[in-house]
Amino acid sequence: MSMPIPNLTQATIQRHATDKSYDLGQAYWRSGAVTAVTQRQQTLEAEVEGNAPLPYRVTVEFDHGGITAASCTCQYSFEGWCKHLVATLLTCVHQPETVEQRPSLSQLLDRLDWPQTQGLVQSLVAENPELIESVDLYVTRLGQPQTAPAKRSAPPRQTSVDPAPFKRQAKAVVRGAVRDWDYGRDDDDIAYEIGALVDDALAFVEQGDAANAMVALQGITEGCAENWDEIDEYVGLNPSDVGLDLDAAWAEVLLSADLTEDEALVWQEKLEFWQDQFDSFAMSLEALRQGWDYPPLLKVFAGEITELGAWAGEAPDWADEFSQIRLKILARQERYEDYLRLAAAENQTQQYLTMLAQLGRTDEVMTIAPQQVTTLTEAKAIAETLRSQNQLPQALQIALQGLRLENVNPYAAHEFATWTSDLATGLGDTTAALEASILGFKARPSFQDYQTIQALAGADWATVQADLLDYLRTDHGWGSEEAQVNIFLHEELWEEAIAVASQLSSYYGNLVLTVMDAVVATHSQWVIDNARPRAESIMDEGKAKYYHHAVDWLKRMKAAYHALGQAGDWRQYHHRLKATHGRKRKLMGLMEQAHL
Repeated sequence: MSMPIPNLTQATIQRHATDKSYDLGQAYWRSGAVTAVTQRQQTLEAEVEGNAPLPYRVTVEFDHGGITAASCTCQYSFEGWCKHLVATLLTCVHQPETVEQRPSLSQLLDRLDWPQTQGLVQSLVAENPELIESVDLYVTRLGQPQTAPAKRSAPPRQTSVDPAPFKRQAKAVVRGAVRDWDYGRDDDDIAYEIGALVDDALAFVEQGDAANAMVALQGITEGCAENWDEIDEYVGLNPSDVGLDLDAAWAEVLLSADLTEDEALVWQEKLEFWQDQFDSFAMSLEALRQGWDYPPLLKVFAGEITELGAWAGEAPDWADEFSQIRLKILARQERYEDYLRLAAAENQTQQYLTMLAQLGRTDEVMTIAPQQVTTLTEAKAIAETLRSQNQLPQALQIALQGLRLENVNPYAAHEFATWTSDLATGLGDTTAALEASILGFKARPSFQDYQTIQALAGADWATVQADLLDYLRTDHGWGSEEAQVNIFLHEELWEEAIAVASQLSSYYGNLVLTVMDAVVATHSQWVIDNARPRAESIMDEGKAKYYHHAVDWLKRMKAAYHALGQAGDWRQYHHRLKATHGRKRKLMGLMEQAHL
């Protein structure tokens, strides 16, 4: 029987889990904790027994390139997949015959005739009355065929939002920030908490209710403005200094509203007043001035694109953000051709190509992308959109193009390289999977990726291995020490592992201990010379809370002395320790427990 998920391997699972969650998941799988696994087309669902009374539910989405999403109802929120996901996927790898194949929704509906389908819908609505709205909308769309999906506008809101609660909450946030500064805490919460209020206001816009969005946003802005003097006097900040972007929110709301000339003048007066206070409302004022009838913008919509884009003169610094707000609104309104013309005019490559991909115009994407995609962020967005449209080979091609770019963020590159390698593996393209994994390794080396590359390289491993080791020897990126130590020890390159460990502070104590344990028999004197000053610095300074670390170093010293056949020297050193530190009862107790 074929495996439910294409080219899923144990190595893939290990790559997405921590060592601990993988080991626990493997134990769960072996104990039979995975009680049911069901597949419906490209969705896998499982029940996994755990510590809770009811089983946890695992859901895995996949395509022909492999896993696209994985979730579990447990509370695990750390790095990688949880143990329940690991157990489920190990079941797919080792026991594919236990995965029950069930019909998809479309396959189930195909079995029903018209009266049976009506009966099913009526039964579901009876159980969930709110579904009648979805049925109504679906039937309405069937009766109104259009080139774009029909939208039924929500009825106008009959009640107005009260700005007072928004204003009070904004005031409380600002005052709380000043209080925090008084107590020496940072101000990071301002942007987060006010940003959450702004999101609540913008939610009205998403529902087509710009009027109430403006009311809510006015309350937030006034709440900040009336109390910002306290912050200004305290540290001289304006909203943008702490990450607040009220200006962008106002620009989106104003461009989403249908204002009369008199209403526009009222809002202009308010914005100019806030501008005097905050010096940060230039974008929203320009949005109010331009609206959607701005002549350069209308020319763009008509297909007249010039070097100036949608501007009459030189574009301001915030032009990109402003264009993206316009594009967001155009997408919401399903004005796709206007969207594409504006994105092209404003050089919004990512937005332009992702929209083409969403519209199914893949050939155009693949023609334009090789010349215009210049950042990893762009490549990632386009590749993910193509994959969502089931254009997997094209998604892989764009992803590799992005990873090959220079000067990419190493952490973003590593994460995306894993995504790309998994996609390539799912498609059976080992060459692409190997390239992506190597690029990811060079962005952020890890022992796990090293092992993945070895499996992918096959007969070419010797050449690839030499390249990876050469890179590792010269890599000085933050956090590379763990990969260097683990890989050098794995390859028995003792001297190189020792060279790395010798430069590490005691902050990396566990890594140094790992090296010592590996070389205690072959490089005993190095262990003694390196462990001794680390232990003595703790004991001499009387750092009682770190005595257990001192004992760890002393244990390695003892083992090294014995490996050298110098047990007598250890006893002499131990005698001097007791003479010097004998009154440190905690230290002596820990040493006794460790048999030192």
